[in-house]
Amino acid sequence: MTTAASSPTPPLATRRRDRALAVAAATVAASIVSLLAPAPVVVMGGQPPMTIGLPMVAGFTLVLSLLGWAALALLERFTARARTAWTSLSVVVLALSLVPPLSATATTGAKLVLCAMHVVAGAALIPLLRRTARR
Repeated sequence: MTTAASSPTPPLATRRRDRALAVAAATVAASIVSLLAPAPVVVMGGQPPMTIGLPMVAGFTLVLSLLGWAALALLERFTARARTAWTSLSVVVLALSLVPPLSATATTGAKLVLCAMHVVAGAALIPLLRRTARR
């Protein structure tokens, strides 16, 4: 009797549903951080200063989470180790995504809120999408 090291790949419809839920979870998580911020998040990058509110947070998180899903789907199509490659790529992208908020011209509080939004979105998206990857 042989034992599989991992469970079989779930059906396509289940993977799509779970991936959509992962994207939604990341979007909701970042949005909650935005809503809980004690003050408006303002970045002084140009004229006028940019206020980062809920619509921008939700929109960008949704679009970038969908790009993560697309990257996973492409890796699954073209490589046998898509799960490992995608996880590594997503962790690097998350780390790099912290550079702009940390280097922005903004208050320390604004920088912390921006970084928190990135981290909670990644903390929701990475393990949930990773779990849906083909084994």
